[in-house]
Formats: sequence, structure tokens, C-alpha cells
Amino acid sequence: MAKLSGARILIESLLREDVDIIFGYPGGKVIPLYDELYDAPIKHVLVRHEQAAVHAADGYSRSTGKVGVCIATSGPGATNLVTGLANAYMDSVPVIAFTGQAPTHLIGTDSFQEIDIRGITLPITKHNYMVSSIKDLAKVIKEAFYIARTGRPGPVLIDLPVDIIKSQYDYNYPDKVSLPGYQPTYEGNYMQIKTAAEFINNARRPLIFAGGGVLSSNASNELVTLAKKGRIPVTNSLMGLGSFPLTDEFSLGMVGMHGTKYANFAISECDLLIAIGVRFDDRVTGRVDKFAPKATIIHIDIDPAEINKNIKVDIPIVGDAKNILNKLIPFIKTEERTEWLNTIQEWKKEFPLSYNHGESNIKPQFILEKLNEIVKKNSIIVTDVGQHQMWAAQYLTFLKPRSFISSGGLGTMGFGLPASIGAQLGNPDLPVICISGDGGFQMNIQELATISNNNLPIKIIIFNNGTLGMVRQWQELFFNERYSHTLIHNPDFVKIAQAYDIKAIKINQKKDVEKAIKEALNFPGPMLLDFAIPQDENVFPMVPEGASLEEMLDYKNVLKETEI
Repeated sequence: MAKLSGARILIESLLREDVDIIFGYPGGKVIPLYDELYDAPIKHVLVRHEQAAVHAADGYSRSTGKVGVCIATSGPGATNLVTGLANAYMDSVPVIAFTGQAPTHLIGTDSFQEIDIRGITLPITKHNYMVSSIKDLAKVIKEAFYIARTGRPGPVLIDLPVDIIKSQYDYNYPDKVSLPGYQPTYEGNYMQIKTAAEFINNARRPLIFAGGGVLSSNASNELVTLAKKGRIPVTNSLMGLGSFPLTDEFSLGMVGMHGTKYANFAISECDLLIAIGVRFDDRVTGRVDKFAPKATIIHIDIDPAEINKNIKVDIPIVGDAKNILNKLIPFIKTEERTEWLNTIQEWKKEFPLSYNHGESNIKPQFILEKLNEIVKKNSIIVTDVGQHQMWAAQYLTFLKPRSFISSGGLGTMGFGLPASIGAQLGNPDLPVICISGDGGFQMNIQELATISNNNLPIKIIIFNNGTLGMVRQWQELFFNERYSHTLIHNPDFVKIAQAYDIKAIKINQKKDVEKAIKEALNFPGPMLLDFAIPQDENVFPMVPEGASLEEMLDYKNVLKETEI
């Protein structure tokens, strides 16, 4: 065994884990690590803010299925990762974050840029470490990758005192991980699976509710097989979009606060709900006492903590979705379910997604309809957070797993642009489109430099309405139109993009929308489209907070005064 520095041990360990790209920003306590990166066969992408590093690692992971890796220095570098780690944690994304730290002999003395990043991130990581001895470094890295990618995936942080990465030790990367206290359940209880099959076969109005866990376990093919064999309609959470083709006759699209009316009606009228890889978020359920009131509920999830946490279920099955569906499918009988499927088709015809088209204004829904017609179906769509995110979820047709990337649980404005960087670098041969609002775009606007410097052919679409749209919508509907600090004065995004050597155009007229989208998609490099949209356009349907899924507002029946 050769003696290597801690920094070199880290690089060698990353290579053993098949890491090919790292997102980071250097600083004093990680200089030894960056010195090793100088000659390492790993691509390092220099972002312009540490938050962007973790969001980029997140986007890379979601789009590839691999573990994303990021690096930050000590103190403010480490604390700048907090939002991104929380984002990855709430959406169950495997990310490894390395942070620099003061030397071990100064820890606890409030030395320069010392911060207890382990304590800070304890609630928002799946696990975290401080390496206090170089002999543990390789073992810790092996464990971190194992924890991040197994069971319910999630972020893991490794804090590295500078003296540890400077010192030397015999390098020996472990072959196995032994964590007696961490034993995820993968197989699922056979009797529960068989019971679930009996309920499915006897149901008259079954419905599948598929979430992000289907994507995490690579179970999309099994989901399609179950739906087709059982002739069972499928609805998705925001995180589950892409797990089932939205063009399929059994697809109902997204459920919940801004879901389709027919998906929400199906939840309320089904007699059996098969929930796979979901956590029954409040944005999905509405009033929990009125959620799926007529249904027996089957819940398949790898995390036992999610069972009965938000919604009481009747048949819990703990395990990996792919494994469980493979065991469940052979028991499923093909039933016609003509009456139920006809009812759903009638709802689709009676309650389609709709909006007031107007004459000259550029409606955001119209932009997305045109994008949907033009864009290649193997494209990856990345969104920021806000109204545009919900419009994208409603109006774009996702056909494949990992084709839609968005911040769900934390709802992080500023996520979209850096996440699109990670998605593009992880999928260099696929088109990546970033859809953002004018508010969220400015939260990490500096990453235009990263896109430009790496010549990433990302297409950026900005919905520019001069307001923080989602908050403004709530102020309009529920706070008597008192628009407190939601109207924003924006810079010229076209000029800013051009300052970064990125091609950009502003679109003010409806007739120019299609031409602009085609121009951008055919342009070989990065390009920004700044669309001027109406300030008062709202996202509908909408389930008001505290209402049931059946109590949806749309643009035809908006209630100006609603108590929440």
C-alpha cells in the first residue's frame, strides 16, 4: 500500500466510485484538494456560488441516476451549501458534499472560517461526517456513497479538516460496507404483496398514484406494465412526472393543488388507491380528512417512516418499488373496468386544462404549448420554482423518466439555472431547457458565467411578468389584492446574457413565439429567450389551502374572497 495525502486519497476514492464530474468553488481550507484536482482525470466545473454547486450536483444526479458531487471550502463556503442540501434531502436526491474545515487542533476555538457544518446540516442530510483521522477517510467516503445511493436516496456531507487532507496514510479502499444499524428493506412482505394484488383484482375503480420513488428505483417500466395489465389509470405527483408517459390513454397527469381536475376527481372517486413512492405531501392531499375518502389505500415505499405519516393507509408494503412491482405484477388479472375508464374519459373531455387565450398578449400556457409541439421528445426540462413551474408541469408532455427536473419539497427559487448545468453536463448529447421566472432567475443569475465558460447549449426561457407571480396570485385571491412587495423592477435580461457572451432575444408579441423557440432550439450554443407575459396571469386549476381536492378554482370561477 502506497502512502498518499488525504487529498489524493479522496481523489482516488472518487475514481473508485466512478465519479467523472465535480461541481465546486475553491477556498483556503480546500487548496490541497484543488491542487490534486489540477492533474486528476475528473472534470471540475467552477461555479460562481457554492449554492449553485450543490444544485448542479442535484440536477446531474436527477438526470443521470448517479450520485452528484460538490465541494466547498470552510465557513461561508460550507454554509452556502445549506439550501441545496435541504433541497436534495426533501426530494431524496443522492448528493455527496465535501466541505473544508479548520485544522483539528483549532476546532472549537472559533478559528477563522470555522463553522459547525455537521450540526447545521444534521436535519437536512441523510447522514454526515467529520473526518477526525486520516485512517478513516477512505472508509468514510465508501460509506457515504453507499448511504447516499441506497434505500431512500439522499445527500451526505463529509467535513474535511485541512490537516487531514494534508497528512499522509496508506491508501486502501474498502471493498465492502458494514453498517449494522443501516439495513434498508428492499424486498417487501410477500403476504402484503399478495393481499394488495387481491384488492387490485377486486377493485372497480382503482387508481395508481406514482411519485418520485418510482424514478429513484428505476421502476417506470414496471409501472407501465402494472397499469396496462390491470387497465388502471395513473396520476403523478410533481416529482413523479416522467415515470409514466403523459400521452398514454391511462395517464391523468399531475394531482394536487395545481393538478388536473380529472386527476383530482379520480382521487376523490376511486375505491382503491395504489400509492407508489410517494409521501402524501400537503400540496397533493389538500384536506387530509377528505383525501381519497372512498378508497382503500395501498402504500408502497422504501422508507418505513413515510407509512401512515400523513395519510392512514390500509395495506403498507415497505421495500423498493421496482422489486415489489415485479413481484406484484404476476398476480394481477386483466380487468376491463369499462365504466371507470369511460368516466375518466368523460372528465377529461369536460374538464381539460384551459385558459383565457386573449388576442395579443403572450400567455405562458401558449408558450409551453408551442414548446411542446417543437421540442424533441428526448429533451430534459428543468424548472425553477413558481407559477412557471406549475404551468410546465401542466402543459408539457413528459414521456420518459428523468426528463423533468424541478424542486418539489423545498420549493427552492434559484434552483433551475444551476440544476440545468448539472443536467447538461450529465447528458451532453441531449437538449436541456431551463424554464424560469424573472424572480427565481435572478437568485443564481451569476451562473450564466458557468454556462458561457463551458459553452453549454442550454436554452433558457424566462417568463417575465415583473412580479413574484405565485405569491402575487395568493395575494390576489386570498389577501384582498394587497400586493405587498411582490412587484419587481427587473434589469434587461437580454443585455445581461449578452454581457456573458450568451445569445439572447426579447419576445413581446404572440406572433413571434414560435419563431423564437425554433431559433433557440436550432442554435448550437446557449441562448436566452425573455418572454413578456401578463402580470395578472394565474395558475389554474387551484385547490385553495385547507380545501379538498374537489374544491378547485379555475379562471372561470375564481373566488375573490376565500378564507384560508
